[in-house]
Amino acid sequence: MSTAIDKYCYITLRHLPPFFNHKHRIVYSHIENVNSIDKIKHPAVKAIYNQYKITDGLELHHDGDLPARSGLGSSSSFAVGLINAINALNGRRVSKRFLAQEAINIEQSVLGENVGCQDQIAVAHGGLNQIEFLKTGDYEVNPIICEPHRIRELENHLMLFFTGVSRFSSEIQVAQMENMNKSVDVLLEMQNQVNSAIDILTSITKPISDFGHLLDSAWRLKKKLSSSVSTESIDRIYQLAKEAGAIGGKILGAGGGGFMLFFVEPQKQLAVKTTLDNLIQVPIKFEKMGSQIIYYDQ
Repeated sequence: MSTAIDKYCYITLRHLPPFFNHKHRIVYSHIENVNSIDKIKHPAVKAIYNQYKITDGLELHHDGDLPARSGLGSSSSFAVGLINAINALNGRRVSKRFLAQEAINIEQSVLGENVGCQDQIAVAHGGLNQIEFLKTGDYEVNPIICEPHRIRELENHLMLFFTGVSRFSSEIQVAQMENMNKSVDVLLEMQNQVNSAIDILTSITKPISDFGHLLDSAWRLKKKLSSSVSTESIDRIYQLAKEAGAIGGKILGAGGGGFMLFFVEPQKQLAVKTTLDNLIQVPIKFEKMGSQIIYYDQ
């Protein structure tokens, strides 16, 4: 079960006029001016340019709402967005499934990163969904159908905080993958929680607070996957949040740092925010559209 949120990765892509001493310009936290793709240092840009056999000079600008390596899928958002932009620049409109599958292939097969598939699917498709991964390697995205007021109720109970720690999820995923065979029971229990979460959201009688208790249980299960999922600092943040009134929560992404999500009743959110005043809180709402072209000039 996953949702996209209203924080974005903006990519501007255009043909570079032939007046400069460089052929490609890539602007992100660094600025690269190079004459060949082989000289590009940004791994995803280099891989995607090679994948699409880019021959024309391009200028790429990236602006992100959230920091990289924070557990919120920023790397996959960048890959999906760039693939979408390159196809649009070439006059092609592609499906959300195509975007997700292309990004998964780039990150897993070309870059060789130890990443899963859910981030690419979430940012390509958008929305609050149940994603079913099939043994064939394919997947199905099923929107979670519930009353709009229930979605707003869930949104109003969520608080997102940045721990200030960035990390490479690929490195943390290695430990979890190595423990996979030892964690089957835990993984199956986590899988069963998806149906429980959907039952809560679609119910007209169950209190929304049940979702918070489910998050608390999910966090305890997640920590069993690997010792690298949490740290003393993260455990302390979680303890302080619960003492201030949070019902449950979890670290997002692979773990080890990044963002923490808490489920807190509205009347107790000020207490939690005050307790965690050394952390940056990021207000969020769910996002329905997924990756999209917002400006196109032929």
